[in-house]
Amino acid sequence: MNTDIKIAAVDIDGTFVRSDYTYDVPRFKKILARMKEAGCSFVVASGNQYYQLRDLFPGCDDELSFVAENGAFVKDRTEIIFAADIPKETVRFVADLCEEYPEIQNVMCGLRSAYCERGAVSREFFELTKIYCHRLDWADDFREVDDRILKFAVTVPDEKTYYYYDMFRERLEGRLEPTTSGHGAIDLILPGCHKASGLKRLAKRRGISPEQCAAFGDGGNDIEMLKYCGHSYAMANAPEEVKQAARSVCPSNEEDGVLVTLEELFP
Repeated sequence: MNTDIKIAAVDIDGTFVRSDYTYDVPRFKKILARMKEAGCSFVVASGNQYYQLRDLFPGCDDELSFVAENGAFVKDRTEIIFAADIPKETVRFVADLCEEYPEIQNVMCGLRSAYCERGAVSREFFELTKIYCHRLDWADDFREVDDRILKFAVTVPDEKTYYYYDMFRERLEGRLEPTTSGHGAIDLILPGCHKASGLKRLAKRRGISPEQCAAFGDGGNDIEMLKYCGHSYAMANAPEEVKQAARSVCPSNEEDGVLVTLEELFP
């Protein structure tokens, strides 16, 4: 049994779950029991909302830790240890900026809920967003929402992902930083706030070194985390830049690559 790994951080979309959003639950529960025995924590590290990630692990969410919203929300089992807080002035700036580009569809992610602006996005987009944000409300104006804002999740046309990524990088000037996993999805997060920063918070809290951490990922927003961890695995379905950032490549998400590898690490 691999006793030197004390944290295993796993991205969800394109990494842990198959394309139909399922995973082998009985197999996972057996692995989780062996990891607990070895003193290793399973960390869900995703750009998605905490409430959606929690619902993916019914009955065992209190045993897990979560680095959600791309590091803007960190929960260690039952305790929230970090939540980002975007200044109101920055919220106004982002709302104004996105209004300049009518094809941008924006979701504002708060501690209590995520929000879509009435009139700015369609009912269809709202329903689609609910798949990733299990708590989602309509807001008349982002600037008036009373919540602690963690990040913005922006959707743009797929082929313009990097055009908008560059535009945000330039226009936001360090107020927020864009990160993308490609395919038209861009998150705007506080500088220095990413999956690796969330993982560091958990590791520091427990006195665990990067060498004792393992990570699995498939997207650009996993790169910092893969570079941080002593054991890092890019999925076979990941793009080349992600594979370059990891120490190893494991089978794809469709082949249950995370579970296959965890079984090898915790036989």
